[in-house]
Amino acid sequence: MAEDEVGKFRQEARLERVVVTLNRWIVIAMMAVMVVLVFMNVFCRYLLNFSIIWAEEISQYLMVWVAFLGAGLALREGRHVAIEILQDHMPSGAKRMTRHVVALLLIVFMGILVVLGFQFVNFAWDQETPVLNISLGIPYLAVPIGALLLGIHLLFLYRAYIDGRYETPESLEAKIDEVEVF
Repeated sequence: MAEDEVGKFRQEARLERVVVTLNRWIVIAMMAVMVVLVFMNVFCRYLLNFSIIWAEEISQYLMVWVAFLGAGLALREGRHVAIEILQDHMPSGAKRMTRHVVALLLIVFMGILVVLGFQFVNFAWDQETPVLNISLGIPYLAVPIGALLLGIHLLFLYRAYIDGRYETPESLEAKIDEVEVF
């Protein structure tokens, strides 16, 4: 590999690490806020006889954001549903071509979701949420931003996925079965 290619590879790897780390911490922070809000609302409702009226709405919107921002992270770990039985019985050339087609279709779909998502955000921007009275476009931003982020994750994984170096775990239960229970 030429020195320029190595430098470019290192920059891409560094950018990927930054994107993944930032994505993880944002999802973790949103989940932490959601847990605290729900806990405090339950505590206040059942022990102090009052509710934090805005906690439920914020928690719902945070859950939507966590789902869309976490989709790219789930893709990295092979946690999305995939039916690969046909692909597994193909010769290696056909398998690579199938993976190319699937990856390209996903990228196109995410691109369409980004464009239509931003159009929907623009449409809903002047409307307000029921309790917080913030723009309804803010919760809806989760769709195009999450789709964009998932597309970015897919681009980082593209070559490994096509080459078959990107393997999904057999099952979630397999890891659970490996842990010894006393």
